[in-house]
Amino acid sequence: MADKQPHLYLVDGSSYIFRAYHQLPPLTTKAGVPAGAVYGYTAMLWKLAKDLNEADGPTHLAVILDKSSKSHRNEMYPEYKANRPPPPEDLVPQFPLVRDATRAFSLPCIEEEGLEADDIIACYARAAADEGWKVTIVSSDKDLMQLIETRDNGADVEMFDTMKDKRIRAAEVEEKFGVGPELVGDMLALMGDKVDNIPGVPGVGPKTAADLLKQYGNLDNVLANIEEITKPALKRNLTEHEANARLSRQLVELVCDAPLPEPLNDLKLDGIPAEPLREFLEEMGFKTLLRRMGGGSKTEAERANDPSEPAATMSEAPAQPPEPDEIEVDRSAYETVVSEAALDRWIADAHEAGLVAVDTETTDLDPMRAELVGISLATAPGKACYIPFGHGGADLLSERPEQLDKSTVLAKLKPLLSDPNLLKIGHNLKYDMVMLGKDDVMMSPYDDTLVMSFDLDAGRGMGGHGLDELAKTQLGHQCIAFKDLCGTGKKQIPFSEVPLDKATEYAAEDADIALRLWLRMKPRLAAERVTRVYEMVDRTMAAVLARMEARGVKVNRDYLARLSGEFAEDIAALEKKIFAAAGEEFTIGSPQQLGNILFDKLGATGGRKGKSGNYSTDVNELERLAGEGMEVARLVLDWRQLSKLKSTYTDALQEQIEPRTGRVHTSYSLAGAQTGRLSSTDPNLQNIPIRTPIGAKIRDAFVAEEGNVLLSADYSQIELRLAAHMADVGPLKEAFIAGEDIHDRTARELFGTVDKDTRGKAKTVNFSILYGISAFGLANRLEIDRSEAQAMIDRYFERFPGIKNYIARTLTEVRDTGFTTTLFGRKTHFPNITSKMQNVRMGAERAAINAPIQGTSADLIKRAMARMDAALQAAGLDDVMMLLQVHDELVFEVPTGKEEEAAKVIRDVMEGAAGPSLTLDVPLTVDVGWGANWGAAH
Repeated sequence: MADKQPHLYLVDGSSYIFRAYHQLPPLTTKAGVPAGAVYGYTAMLWKLAKDLNEADGPTHLAVILDKSSKSHRNEMYPEYKANRPPPPEDLVPQFPLVRDATRAFSLPCIEEEGLEADDIIACYARAAADEGWKVTIVSSDKDLMQLIETRDNGADVEMFDTMKDKRIRAAEVEEKFGVGPELVGDMLALMGDKVDNIPGVPGVGPKTAADLLKQYGNLDNVLANIEEITKPALKRNLTEHEANARLSRQLVELVCDAPLPEPLNDLKLDGIPAEPLREFLEEMGFKTLLRRMGGGSKTEAERANDPSEPAATMSEAPAQPPEPDEIEVDRSAYETVVSEAALDRWIADAHEAGLVAVDTETTDLDPMRAELVGISLATAPGKACYIPFGHGGADLLSERPEQLDKSTVLAKLKPLLSDPNLLKIGHNLKYDMVMLGKDDVMMSPYDDTLVMSFDLDAGRGMGGHGLDELAKTQLGHQCIAFKDLCGTGKKQIPFSEVPLDKATEYAAEDADIALRLWLRMKPRLAAERVTRVYEMVDRTMAAVLARMEARGVKVNRDYLARLSGEFAEDIAALEKKIFAAAGEEFTIGSPQQLGNILFDKLGATGGRKGKSGNYSTDVNELERLAGEGMEVARLVLDWRQLSKLKSTYTDALQEQIEPRTGRVHTSYSLAGAQTGRLSSTDPNLQNIPIRTPIGAKIRDAFVAEEGNVLLSADYSQIELRLAAHMADVGPLKEAFIAGEDIHDRTARELFGTVDKDTRGKAKTVNFSILYGISAFGLANRLEIDRSEAQAMIDRYFERFPGIKNYIARTLTEVRDTGFTTTLFGRKTHFPNITSKMQNVRMGAERAAINAPIQGTSADLIKRAMARMDAALQAAGLDDVMMLLQVHDELVFEVPTGKEEEAAKVIRDVMEGAAGPSLTLDVPLTVDVGWGANWGAAH
């Protein structure tokens, strides 16, 4: 019997490191050493070794790393990789630990001065192929796709993308690039690479490059036949940049013939001895991985009681999240429910379990336009099902698979979902509530894992709070991607056309993962003291917002069309003024062209150039130039605002009117703003200018139905009131209790007199201080000297020392714990508060100063919203509907004649939102107004 063909795995360790760094939270050891990337790298390497061992594993394996950032390519082209930013500060000390982790697995860790990791991989791949070996390169790096080949001697070189669990061979390369592996280097030379700063040929993208190579065979032939090319711009670019194309080809060429740092046979894989690995895991404190090994030579209790033992835990600081678990998911175990008997069995299981995870599958992301096609349930980890009822039958020729009728399913599930004794669990249940609500199916009581994740980890830098992201960061599991199921672009199919076996795997997995996340997160709420904000503020909001989104608000389409026309005329007039002031016409929306006009032609000073070599023309830069009297900058600011408002509101709102209801239905996010404030999309109501005439015109478009008015209830200066309470500022508390104008009081304290000028400055100072503004920032806002601004800040702190003490106390606490808290216990994490980069650290400090105040304000309006419908119903005002929430304001639709009655209930609820759990030292006041439209209500 012939010997087994040697199989060499070459792991691109550098890609593993950066992938682990960006996917995992910023964990540290008890010694304070950053370790998030090390943990992720170790877990990924472990999983790879385990999976390979269980499959047809390798005979040889090595991890390849970059030793330095310089190679022969830098000598060839000094700008090579010049645009790459330095690695993050907290990643640098983890590089040597990653090497230690590799050696702890008793695996070769190969790096070589002067060679990049890709070159070392190329040398080993070619050497192994020459010997007739099979080679698998564990990476998704496109540069390495040049190495894929199959030889007559039995050699076979492939790549393995562990993120997608996908093998990459010649067919996959051709599908991706349009050319085979042998031409990938030529293609990269034509396209260039912004990441590595490889010049390439301008205007040549993937399709053009592939077409050229297919026509002419290789790069040399393309360049030899430039005169034949008929497209003028392409011909010109190839002619002018021929030298760059040839240089780029040399830069992407992999070194394949350097001496091997270690002989091939020395990479033989002989298993992973336990002891070096156990010692490393104990030293780092990776408990989850230690448990996977069986706990080590001593029991956990023995190690915990032995003072000589290293700490087998991550830092106990409250800011550190627990290590991610890694779960096993068997999608083949999920059941497709197509009979009433099976559905009854699942309902009985849910009652027996006392809980059930729920997820809906629909035809659209917009719940107001979507149709239900199925519902998934889970009653235990790994025990989940999908109940389809809307699949197939899209046209007369399509066959409808066996499934239950929608009315039957909803009739059976309705009592289950509304049972007060059975907990419903889901992720972003607001969406499911809107969908089910259209069929009069209500869900209560419930827990929402999206809200749990946000309350536990907002700002921690662990990634988003979506189900798929949490599955990766919390459970180490890759969910089925929707695009892999339904496709993308023009080829995308609706979920209702997905075959039931595939639909079941996807849908049931969502319910299963939501349940597993709940089991992981629920105990954390109490342990990390987040139960209060979750239960008293956020949990109930899913149902509240679902009702508001379903109600929507009416907009006047004809008025919007007229306003859009007015804006178009105003924009055209602004463009003429801009061109006149600039002395020429140019593309105003082009930052490059605008920068050239402002700095090169008009001679503005102090310009900042980015990595692209273009001048910055962001809003701060334009405001600076406008403040210096540059007319073009001022006009462009007006042009940008008007253009954005036209596209975002007057144009878009007309398209967003739902045909079925004739209203616009915004979508609120419970995990959008880090401080807990609600955000909204489609349309984003938070960005309508509050105090400008243009903003007022847009609010006029939001109207009441006939026989009703719109009522606005707005907290008055709530953040200043909370600052007075939280910072214990006596003079400010006295002023609020007495009903005094707070800006008058501040003007009197700062300037000794109150007039229009001093009151305006006092108002700016009042709000700016709460956002941790610097003297430089205040000077810009008030258009005064920096020394005068600093004197004003000093005087403010002298008059109101409580504010200064509050700021100092807040910064001390956040540096100690890593987070701030609101009066209701909402945590906002600031991992950058100790950054060595001054601008990053100062930005975190400014945000931390304001977070407890703005967060408490958000908590209060949410508490008011949660109580509002019940209070209105109790007052016999069932026909009053809460429609919108924008910052500190609520908007209602009220039947004409009930304005006063409704205003009293609404004001009472909002002003009493803090109680009974919290008593404020200052009163909350609410300004109420009403009218035919939103603008008139102000």
